[in-house]
Amino acid sequence: MELIVLGSGSSGNTAVLRADGCTILLDAGLSARKTLQRLALAGINPGEISAILLTHEHGDHTGGLPVLLRSMQCPVYATRLTAEEVRGQDGRNAAADWRLFSTGGLFSLGAFEVTAFSVPHDASDPVGFNIRCRSLSLGLLTDLGHANHSVVDHVTGVDCLFVEANHDEELLRADTKRPFSIKQRIMSPHGHLSNRSAADLAVRARTAALRHVVLGHLSRDCNRPELATALVSSALNDAAVNVVCAPEDGISESFAAVVRLSPPA
Repeated sequence: MELIVLGSGSSGNTAVLRADGCTILLDAGLSARKTLQRLALAGINPGEISAILLTHEHGDHTGGLPVLLRSMQCPVYATRLTAEEVRGQDGRNAAADWRLFSTGGLFSLGAFEVTAFSVPHDASDPVGFNIRCRSLSLGLLTDLGHANHSVVDHVTGVDCLFVEANHDEELLRADTKRPFSIKQRIMSPHGHLSNRSAADLAVRARTAALRHVVLGHLSRDCNRPELATALVSSALNDAAVNVVCAPEDGISESFAAVVRLSPPA
């Protein structure tokens, strides 16, 4: 199983997951141009994409969808409420090949078995995913205000955890660009995870299987990759777990945006 982060941040979120000849796009928040450019950098032809899987309707997760579907003839998987919201945002999405799934449900998508579960975020029906292929699994948590018991249960035991680490609490409080009301929304139970909350979630969900933690959706103004990775690494206190921050602006040779998972020997 291979996870390739094309970009993760407030300006857009898109990643690729592939295994056993099946390649899926996780969210479509980057512009179509950036998505296609970064797929090319990763050596992936758009025609290889089997499906697009959406977590929720916010523009930084769906904004590239209308134009992207001109280059990708593939179905779009979402909950009914998310699909309705996305169709309402732009009539061009109405013609997409929508495949609806239920929150809490299990469905097959090519080589993958996908479990969708509810997460606390200010969207219509936001979900996280536990995605399995054979003996390997990925937990995907892109936007959530806190990690309740259900969220932790659904990602406990994964080999790779992709989790939001949106902000450093002190940097957010000191930020002068955001009004207090926005800060309240970010820090609310339906807003976004801080570095400390992401670290706590990783610790609670960790088992011996966990080998990779990828931190995503970092705020450009209110976080630093070195702060996020240091806090999560310190909390896990396990040299066997590789903790990295996903790049906001795409694949970088200096930072491995690619995580490759293999079964234990």
